[in-house]
Amino acid sequence: MSGLIEVPTPDGAMPAHLWLPPSGSGPGILLVQEVFGISPYIERRAQDLADLGYVVLAPEIWWRLGVSRVEEGPQALEEAFGLLERSDWGLAVSDAAQALSTVEGRPEVTRGAGIVGFCYGGGLAYAVAARTSPDVLVSYYGSALPELLGLAEHPGVDQVPPTEFTARQLHHFGLADRFLGRPTVEQIRDILVRQDNVTFETYDADHAFDNDDFFLYDGAASALAWQRTLAFLEQHLPIG
Repeated sequence: MSGLIEVPTPDGAMPAHLWLPPSGSGPGILLVQEVFGISPYIERRAQDLADLGYVVLAPEIWWRLGVSRVEEGPQALEEAFGLLERSDWGLAVSDAAQALSTVEGRPEVTRGAGIVGFCYGGGLAYAVAARTSPDVLVSYYGSALPELLGLAEHPGVDQVPPTEFTARQLHHFGLADRFLGRPTVEQIRDILVRQDNVTFETYDADHAFDNDDFFLYDGAASALAWQRTLAFLEQHLPIG
């Protein structure tokens, strides 16, 4: 890990974690956190991508609430949902979009940039990709997709029609997702796959199946989804 940098916003500097690849340069990736913030799991995934050759920037989306990460423990999920309830979706989208602009402007970044997001960050990444022009979007079980696609209502979350996208998209969802439910996952799939630029993959797994620190982790689904993610990035955001 290369260390902390600052992302400028109209309300101050947002801390962000930067990882550089062994070569020192490469395509950029904005990595958008789960509700747990910049957790050890997110740090590991960032390092995985950097090891492949990407310049990775993971902003602290909870910075306005004074939180970098939610520490592991019996109250972690409750604390994370509390942060989610207190957060402002519109500001989070703007902050993440500014972080994408920051990583795109880094001198180490060559050959384009994309966005990868998990859970809360998967939905946030989708919203950011709609208002910017990344080369790719990889969203893992984006929890805000029902609201963004008009399948549910949530104050402050504007709908984002899938026709607004230029980025190639890869979405991963578990069909046993306890937070969204299989019918909602299938509705999301049916809407998104109408677009030629969307790949939608499903797994016999629950929500957050990629997080090996979380009780819903599914090793087989995680490995397969990561393999598909790397193949997708290699095709649409190649290192060289």
